[in-house]
Amino acid sequence: MAYIKEELAQKIKLMMHKPGWIRNIGIVAHIHHGKTTLSDNLLAAAGMISNELAGKQLYLNFDEQEQARCLTINSANVSIVHPWEGKEYLINLIDTPGHVDFGGDVTRAMRAVDGAVVLVCAVEGVMAQTETVLRQALREKVKPTLFISKVDRAINELKLTPEMLQSRFKKIIEDVNELIRKMVPEEFKEKWFVNVNDGSVAFGSAYHNWALSVPYMVKTGVKFKDIIDLCSQGRQKDLAAKARINDVVFDMVVKHLPNPLEAQKYRIPQIWKGDLESEVGKSMTSVDKGGPLAFMITDITIDEHAGEIATGRVFSGRIISGEEYFICGTNLRNKCHDVAVFMGPNRLMIPDGVVAGNIAAVTGLRNAVVGHTISSQKEMDAFEEIRHVSEPVVTVAIEAKQMKDLPKLVEVLRKVSKEDASLKVEINQETGENLLSGMGELHIEITTYRIINDHKVDVVVSKPIVVYRECVEHGGGPFEGKSPNKHNRFYFKVEPLDDAVVKAILDGEIPSDTKIKDQKALAKKLQDLGFDKEESKSVVNIHTTNIMLDMTKGIQYLHETMELLIDGVKEALDRGPLANEKVRGLKISLLDAKLHEDAIHRGPAQVIPAARASVYGAMCQAGRVILEPMSKVTLNVPDDIVGNVNRELLQRRNEIQAIEQVGDLTTIITKAPVAAMFGFASSIRSASGGRVLWASENTGFQGVPPELKEQVVAEIRTRKGLKPEPYDEAYYAA
Repeated sequence: MAYIKEELAQKIKLMMHKPGWIRNIGIVAHIHHGKTTLSDNLLAAAGMISNELAGKQLYLNFDEQEQARCLTINSANVSIVHPWEGKEYLINLIDTPGHVDFGGDVTRAMRAVDGAVVLVCAVEGVMAQTETVLRQALREKVKPTLFISKVDRAINELKLTPEMLQSRFKKIIEDVNELIRKMVPEEFKEKWFVNVNDGSVAFGSAYHNWALSVPYMVKTGVKFKDIIDLCSQGRQKDLAAKARINDVVFDMVVKHLPNPLEAQKYRIPQIWKGDLESEVGKSMTSVDKGGPLAFMITDITIDEHAGEIATGRVFSGRIISGEEYFICGTNLRNKCHDVAVFMGPNRLMIPDGVVAGNIAAVTGLRNAVVGHTISSQKEMDAFEEIRHVSEPVVTVAIEAKQMKDLPKLVEVLRKVSKEDASLKVEINQETGENLLSGMGELHIEITTYRIINDHKVDVVVSKPIVVYRECVEHGGGPFEGKSPNKHNRFYFKVEPLDDAVVKAILDGEIPSDTKIKDQKALAKKLQDLGFDKEESKSVVNIHTTNIMLDMTKGIQYLHETMELLIDGVKEALDRGPLANEKVRGLKISLLDAKLHEDAIHRGPAQVIPAARASVYGAMCQAGRVILEPMSKVTLNVPDDIVGNVNRELLQRRNEIQAIEQVGDLTTIITKAPVAAMFGFASSIRSASGGRVLWASENTGFQGVPPELKEQVVAEIRTRKGLKPEPYDEAYYAA
């Protein structure tokens, strides 16, 4: 492990008390565009690794699987001190994954930082995951800058002239600015574009340790022609001596990315919906280290010696070892053990605590999970939930090989789901079957590897299966649901929600699975999205992406029965009537109810089955559909093998959406079902001789083609131990 120099440690401890001289940044990019290689060079500036190894050591890829696979799986944190214009600045840096399966780490990291360095490869240009990471950053009001990487490859492999190189840079900058224009918060519409002239764009070669920006070129006199000449002659060391990458990138970071004093003024209202005039609200917007503690956990890692380490942003106050803090939204309290900052694989202990404006690593918060708010005030409102861009779409059943290992496996699954908030774990302690859902094949593969090798549990893992969703084609109902004692009757109708409403729920604009705090604000938002006035005021529950309305008037005893009705509707939504999959994007309206006057006859055993049957029956009348997860796939294909690649794509139900020719490369963009893409990596490697670069990103759900619907439903139901044919409305009316 690298040694943290005492001089650097003392500087970090001193400078974390100066929020005006702090920059909290993330390095984000498409996979293999050079994030971790760039981070190496930036660490060399801190003297943490040698300049000779910078770009090759991949210091922040310290996990065994990251080294074996040459890709970043976990976010890694490090703090660096950088001098600029006679002052020193503390830069807290998070290196994030680029693979789509680990996009959850990027989303969580964006909550902890205020600015981002977006990398784009000069050869490949803007790719699918570039758009995704920009969306993740801008949603959290994280300001972007741009670094165009691998310029040496563009010169030596593509043989670009100075004019061609500038033209390529211009295209990349325009593409990035177009993405920013589409996704940036309205208040920053004209302010957050990247601009080559002001130095918010830099370019270079992380592997060869050099970089340039227009301000740096003006300052040093280095020109485009010099870059091409030195690269072509193989004299990149001379270029690195003239234009050190750490100086150029960190100068850009310090000049163009905000400090916590600036950023928290506009970020706190975005990520915290409490009273900004309260003591903690004022303390967060002013980054007051003397105020109440407000610490949000964005990552949890398990260390074999230290146990659980919770990493997150301190927005207010100071988190101190030995102090006991509240976990907001629960009745739990935990005592902090160690408080530190991460330095790659190591931790630098901060005995007097980490203060507002910094990123802390804390042990002892055993009851906390990613997304929790830790505070010295019990009644503090929690931060907004971290909304991931996509949800888990691939599931495996995982069982212990030996029955004696079952309790240990249950404990390990709880640990891995705590470490990685993108994983979903369903544990059935009675049958011993446990379901593990992740973002893709690789995500599941890495997790099962860790369960077997790191946690030492031998397991049997099923083949991966796809997570489907259910909905309806049109409106259905009202449908009568009778309680088992026949004394209570409920009449629900259902219809699909508009895509705009579903998107607003997924984006967190409409909160779900939480108590409705502001009915008027919710009603206004729904009216803006097309709900009529009466419906918008009648929302009683929002569960995942489904909305339940109470459209009844003056029904006696209904108020005291409503919680049971909500439970019954939730049961119907969690196990749909077509294939027992979760329901997505449904509006459920209670139109009428007939209730027994005696409370003993309208208990849970009567109300819940009746509500469930009414929703199921209405869905049957509305034309049930099964939805499958889709991926956007981008491929860069040499011209001579386009035919082979197209054949492989068409066999997997790919819908080709765009084809673009750049030089001797063809870029193909397709939309593909996740279910059809299992094993695609090895198939495309065989079909192309390993010459195709490709990437995918999840793009939500789409109806299964009608000709496949019956077969898919039967397969899902059989796998779940149900009869292949789903019940019809007559069954639920009985």
